[in-house]
Amino acid sequence: MLKRIPINWTAALYAGIAAGIIATMAQIILWWAFSDSLSGIMFRDARLAAAIILGPEILPMQVAFDWPAMIVATMIHFSLSVIYTMILAAFIVRRDLAVSIFVGIEFGFILFGVNMYGFTMIFPWFDEARDWITLVAHVVFGMVAASTYRVLSMR
Repeated sequence: MLKRIPINWTAALYAGIAAGIIATMAQIILWWAFSDSLSGIMFRDARLAAAIILGPEILPMQVAFDWPAMIVATMIHFSLSVIYTMILAAFIVRRDLAVSIFVGIEFGFILFGVNMYGFTMIFPWFDEARDWITLVAHVVFGMVAASTYRVLSMR
């Protein structure tokens, strides 16, 4: 009989925050390298996320820094990052680091599908963020969430 290994919720919390930060940094670097308007894309994506709570009327706003949108988007981003990492932790709690990273990469691909195709059924405005850079950011998220969780939960 297999011994039950509990999920380390504290490790999942920290891993979710770390993965949210690093995936966002990867996305910003890719936007900077491959787009014409880093700030325009970044502010657009913040409004897309903030519209989940603030409503779609925030979407057509001018491309500029918007404190309420940025705060709400950041809260949503990190809340989902932690929730997703807690889900991922359930799949990797018994695995070693190498397998966990592989599972995390797969999780990132699945998460991209859920976020960019599933959630667009409810929040159709997200379809404009569906691109290869967003896919890479999701894969980076899964990889970092898995590896960080495994390292932190081993301590």
